[in-house]
Formats: sequence, structure tokens, C-alpha cells
Amino acid sequence: MTDRLNPRLNAYREDLADIRLEGQITAERFVEGKSGVVVAPLAPLRRSPSSRAALDTEALMGERLRVFETLQTEDGVWSWVQLETDGYVGYAPGEAIALAEPDAERASAALRVTVPRTFLFPKPDIKTPPVMGLPMGALVSKTGEGADHNAAYVLVPGGAVVAQHLGPPDEHMGDPVAVAERFVGTPYLWGGKSVLGIDCSGLVQLACQMAGLEAPRDSGDQARSLGTRLAGIEALQRGDLVFWPGHVGLMLDGRRLLHANAFHMMTAIEPLAETIERFSDKGAMVSAVRRLPMLS
Repeated sequence: MTDRLNPRLNAYREDLADIRLEGQITAERFVEGKSGVVVAPLAPLRRSPSSRAALDTEALMGERLRVFETLQTEDGVWSWVQLETDGYVGYAPGEAIALAEPDAERASAALRVTVPRTFLFPKPDIKTPPVMGLPMGALVSKTGEGADHNAAYVLVPGGAVVAQHLGPPDEHMGDPVAVAERFVGTPYLWGGKSVLGIDCSGLVQLACQMAGLEAPRDSGDQARSLGTRLAGIEALQRGDLVFWPGHVGLMLDGRRLLHANAFHMMTAIEPLAETIERFSDKGAMVSAVRRLPMLS
């Protein structure tokens, strides 16, 4: 029966599986999993416990997950996890994950990064070398406030972040296309989900999430369930999604497509007609067109 369950969205192997799947699949052992949280700016989720394994997606700081197994390998400590946001399953570096109480306070002091990238400074002073960079969508916990002669800061565990780069998690950007436009020029990275590197479906998912709409991670799942299906490309508008097998882009307007793609090797804007022609030359046609709920 396991062939009916997507292993990217269901945590199961022959030897170990999520207890919620008991009765649906066979495994040597079922476990409940432990509640955890991402404590690194980005946590890569790989297909196997190795830094050389394929990157399937990235989890952002503050993202919640379940930890089913932690193992020591020649390539360090890895945790087998499933993300709460989109259900994605993979192996994350152990140092990027911390166990956390499932009912721990999540929202009261949480703030979300609202710019493509900001810095965590050791103290409220832009002249101090940053501790790390934080990607759009990352969550931090507010512990206080600070300021220097340049800006106001939010104090968080480990340092300070410029206040104007943060906002409440439930305060959404209304236009997913405006979010995606901020990533134009970002390098293309299969499995990436930040300004350091992003892929087509990661861009769509992040843009939707920042606009208050949950979206699947993979373009195939987005094509099946995200928004409302349209009959064709004759009356496209800003924010419509155009799909090909294994690819997706957002319409900037009625004729231009914004997408992270391996042709330009970055997030780019180009006439939809050019994209259609390029895919057609490879034998791939538009497979779906969908309109997001907030645009319907």
C-alpha cells in the first residue's frame, strides 16, 4: 500500500514510520516523533543523511517540525524530520534542529522576517559584524528593544535585528507577486527557498505564504490544488500561475512571466510567449493554469 503514499509528504521507511501511518503502511517500527524547531537560518532537507545528497527543500528558522530519528553518520549528526507547514519529509543537519515542547509559546513574542534577507547583529549596532543572515519568512522571538543612532532594533536570543525588517506572523503582504518580484536576480537553486538560492515552486510557495496563503512545496501539487483552475492562457492576469511538467511561474501581468528557472539560472521576468516557445521546443506544453484565491 505504500505506493499510494508520497514519501516526500509521509514519513515512512521499511524500518521506521510515523505512528500516524500505522494501518496504512508496513514498517518494522512506528514512532510518534518529537516536537522540534529549526534554530539555524536555513535547514536543508536532504533525501538521505549526507551533505552530498539531493536537496529537496529548505526549512526556515522558527519552523516547527517532528523529529522521528536522530542518527550519527560519517557526515555528522542528522535528524529525520517532517515539517509542520507543508508536510515535507527529509534529513536535516542535527545542529540545525532543537527539540521543543509542542505547546510552547509560539506566537506571543514571535516576529517574522519580511525582507529578502536581514542580519542578526550581536547587539544594536550596525557597525558590529553580524552573527548570521536571516531569510524572509524566518521567525524570531522578541526579548526586548534597543536602538543605536541609525535604527531601532528588536532584541532576540543571540542578538538584535533591525525592527523595520520584522513584522507579526499574521500580518501578511497582500500581493504574492510583489513578494516574488523582490527575488528577481536570485540564483536558481534546486530545493532552495531563500534569496541565497531558490527554485520555481519554492518561490511560489514563499510568495504565497508571505501573502497569507498556504501552498504545497512541489509544482505538481500546486498545479493540482492551489487556487482555481482556469481554462487556458487567453485572459491571464497578475498573480495567475502557469504550469509545465515540473515547472511553475507567476504572471507579472497579462503577458509577462516571473519565475525561478534553470534557463536564466536565476529568478527572471520574460514574455510568457518566449517561455512557452522554449518549453515547446523540448516537447513540453502548458499543463495547467490556476488563479490564486485572493485574486479570484
